[in-house]
Amino acid sequence: MIVKRNFNPLKVISYVWLEMSVSIVISLLVYSLHSQGLLPMMLPFSIPAILGSALAIFIAFRNNSAYGRWWEARTLWGGIVNSSRVLARLIITFSDSHSHQEQYEEGRSKQFKNEMVYLLIAWVHALRIHLRTQESWGDLQQFLPEGAFKDLLKTQNKPNYIQLLTGRKIYEAMANGILGGFDSFQMEGQLLALTNYQGGCERIKNTPLLRQYDYFTRVFLHTFIILLPLGLIGDFSKMGLDFLVVPVTVIIAFVFAIIGKVGEVNEDPFENKITDVPLAALCNTIERDLREMLGETQLPEKLSAKNGYLF
Repeated sequence: MIVKRNFNPLKVISYVWLEMSVSIVISLLVYSLHSQGLLPMMLPFSIPAILGSALAIFIAFRNNSAYGRWWEARTLWGGIVNSSRVLARLIITFSDSHSHQEQYEEGRSKQFKNEMVYLLIAWVHALRIHLRTQESWGDLQQFLPEGAFKDLLKTQNKPNYIQLLTGRKIYEAMANGILGGFDSFQMEGQLLALTNYQGGCERIKNTPLLRQYDYFTRVFLHTFIILLPLGLIGDFSKMGLDFLVVPVTVIIAFVFAIIGKVGEVNEDPFENKITDVPLAALCNTIERDLREMLGETQLPEKLSAKNGYLF
């Protein structure tokens, strides 16, 4: 996620270098042909103006849709942060609430709390790796028993498998007296919420923005860039300022191209890019909070923005 207010102009141009190259070549060609009296035709400015209006509609729709996807992804992860804290609290408080019972064993209860909270931390990190299609599953080894980690590597949907392990441990705890009463119902409610958040993230990941809007936006943009200098040269020639067709065309093309690129780079929020939802930072926040709830003092270093980017 980009958190800095000002951008490097060279980095910005690198996103639209193709459109800028086409704009410069076409505008220079039009100016050169017109200066030598070889331009076969000039277009009324109304033609590129109408095309620009249609292009603006397509870009606006695409940008709104892309931002909607990005914001929904961030909202889902906000829910994951909250539900993780709630589930960890339930695990700890429910386990401690049965300390007065005869079958209560402090060591067994503490082990249960640690295993459950670490499973929850592992699930959060697994979802991050799963959504970003990375292969850094070794990051989870510190949170899982050795046998569970080996079994995890054999599964296809690893976050889902960790939820299965979590569910099993809840009902094992119900059977041996660590939990009791209706404890499992409230825990299952939070597990259901986390499953729904995972499903929402997978829906965004696996369902691209309609390709029609992407394709026709690019077609309209390049058509507009090609026709724009043909519509501008006539008006500039009447003022005796033919040379202005080049910089004006490039500036207008840059504005349309960069606005279109904003939507393009934001439509996929789980691709491990600088425009992504900051999954690593969110996972780090959850891990720090949950381990602190267990009473740990040696916490991972808090991730912060570097060079204006938060990952």
